[in-house]
Amino acid sequence: AGPAEVAGADLAELARTLADEPDRDGTRASAVSARNRLAGIVVSVKKDAVMAQVDMICGPYRLVSLLSTEAVDELALEPGSRIVASVKSTNVVVETP
Repeated sequence: AGPAEVAGADLAELARTLADEPDRDGTRASAVSARNRLAGIVVSVKKDAVMAQVDMICGPYRLVSLLSTEAVDELALEPGSRIVASVKSTNVVVETP
């Protein structure tokens, strides 16, 4: 019925309890070193003879992956495909608003 205020710690706890925790389900994901896994949906696929660009929406985030056309075809990726994007990076910049 109007604006609400939620403490940051409470919001973080709610997000943690709602998280999809794909790394703990006993599948291949539990053996992958990337812990930043985002469930989402493919919104666009652009392919040429060798490489492809896959645009995904994972929650509020837009991710773009460049991979081989062969991999895209093997995974049958197309707009509407459900995916899990694994992000592995040696450098992560964290900023506050």
